[in-house]
Amino acid sequence: MSLPAHGGALAAWLQRQWWRPRPTLGARLLQPLSWLYRGLAALHRRRNAAPADRGPGEVPVVVVGNLIVGGAGKTPSVIALVRWLRDTGWTPGVISRGYGRGTDAVAQVQPGLGAAHGGDEPLLIQLRTGVPVWVGADRVATLAALRAAHPAVDIVVSDDGLQHHRLRRDVQLVVFDERGAGNGLLLPAGPLREPLPPALPPRTLVLYNAPAASTPLPGFLARRSLAGVTPLADWWAATDGAAQPLHALQGRPLHAAAGIASPERFFGMLEAAGLAIERLPLPDHHDFATLPWPRDAEVVITEKDAVKLRPDRLPPGQRVWVATLDFPLPPGLAAALQPLLPPPPSGCPAPPAP
Repeated sequence: MSLPAHGGALAAWLQRQWWRPRPTLGARLLQPLSWLYRGLAALHRRRNAAPADRGPGEVPVVVVGNLIVGGAGKTPSVIALVRWLRDTGWTPGVISRGYGRGTDAVAQVQPGLGAAHGGDEPLLIQLRTGVPVWVGADRVATLAALRAAHPAVDIVVSDDGLQHHRLRRDVQLVVFDERGAGNGLLLPAGPLREPLPPALPPRTLVLYNAPAASTPLPGFLARRSLAGVTPLADWWAATDGAAQPLHALQGRPLHAAAGIASPERFFGMLEAAGLAIERLPLPDHHDFATLPWPRDAEVVITEKDAVKLRPDRLPPGQRVWVATLDFPLPPGLAAALQPLLPPPPSGCPAPPAP
């Protein structure tokens, strides 16, 4: 779930209420609606509880999700997890909601059909991992479709789906960024989709996409940085050797555009690398129907934005660079995951911690 792409003044006002350490007066005025939301969510959970144990022929499922609205680094966490699973001997696949598709139908993500068909985040996951990715509003039906089409898949990662209670899961990985749980209230008074638990539920791990833990829950810290920049055409072509270090862009006037939940984090990473940028924050899941920068600008964008921008849409001579993420799975998290999953069918031992 994300804030509306064009929420305007209301969305901005809600954000100001949510991301405070304590509830504001405005948040308190909305709290009765939060109580109603909590009751409806509890009823939905009871009515849609999934069986705890795997049935015959079912594969392990790892759900990666947020307790808060908006992004907290979930997509790079899924990519890092899928890569670790593959290195450990699994054959993973991914299911996702496919936000922004305009349809709830179950479908396989296909790069040639673009982000409008599969959603920007699922398409990015497919491009960065190469594993089968299927999307659909009904995660159970999406899981069944993936397994029917790809019988070699022996473990499935659900991109989001923490609140999709019909989906049975072996492990839950809850991702937070530096904002934590905000003011600690449920929607719409706060950013939480469900209450922050006093202790971790069984088979649940927490990953902090932040320099330090941002909630009282114990968890693991992710080391997130930018690996470099790649020309947009080379990024789409997966051209080896096309990446440049960030410092190659130092001293050049740049526009930085980001249609993600927390664009300021991206801008801060570029500036920390010594780049002089003009910030262009865009709504989350921005569609790039028109280019939001001048025709003669040199631009740096995120990978999530790159999946919606084909090189042939650029004006002649314009340079657009894609900043790629370096986001390995923390060794401690990998060690904690292993006892929660059965041994991989291949029997391949886990790789050494980086």
